[in-house]
Amino acid sequence: MSSVVERPAGGPAAVARRRRGPGAVAQGVLLGLGLVLLIGGFAVIAAMYRPYSIPTASMAPTLMAGDTVLARKTDGADVRRGDVVVFRDQVWGGRLMVKRVVAIGGDTVAVGPGDARLTVNGKPVDEPYLADQGAQGAAFSVEVPRGRLFLLGDNRLGSLDSRVHLEADGGTVPATEVEARVEATVVPPGRTGLLAGTSAFEAVDGQRPAGPGPLEPAFWASVVGAATILVTSAVGAVAGLVRRRRRAA
Repeated sequence: MSSVVERPAGGPAAVARRRRGPGAVAQGVLLGLGLVLLIGGFAVIAAMYRPYSIPTASMAPTLMAGDTVLARKTDGADVRRGDVVVFRDQVWGGRLMVKRVVAIGGDTVAVGPGDARLTVNGKPVDEPYLADQGAQGAAFSVEVPRGRLFLLGDNRLGSLDSRVHLEADGGTVPATEVEARVEATVVPPGRTGLLAGTSAFEAVDGQRPAGPGPLEPAFWASVVGAATILVTSAVGAVAGLVRRRRRAA
């Protein structure tokens, strides 16, 4: 008389799933979480930021020639005084340039004869980021039209900026020509870091600098995700090796 062997429902795959211990389940969860963090962080950076190479020393010492920066895409509508932006203007030659916004639409920006400080709407502005605190160049006074920006380099004696183009719309650039706001330097490694906002222009009307973007949390999400995947995979490999040795023994 033949005997009937009962097989567990669901086949071998179901048996394998039922035999997975808490450690294996935790490993799978951690790997999934690490993958989500890694891909999510990179996706945010790729979607919102672009790299740019700094060709000249016009923004020294804030940005040096040869630096590679990450700038968050913007349409120019939320640009504030003090922002370092990437823009392109046909009057300026149509090339991508990086300068600091020192005045926005409706402002009157000026440097008087012999003055060492910029004024915006009649209020002196202390600019701690300048390469030379006593260098502003030739005197000028411009009323910035609505929807336009007045931009200067931090290296005032070595920057071709709004002062050079005063004959065309007072040297101003349409805010719509701004492509991105610079938020970090990534290359060279010795200069890697976030570009801090400046409070230099708060005295004008109390407007605070733009807040930090998602670059830092997205970067750390990617780092934590990669570390989680590596550590979890290493622990799983060691645990598997120990189990195999125990079975062999």
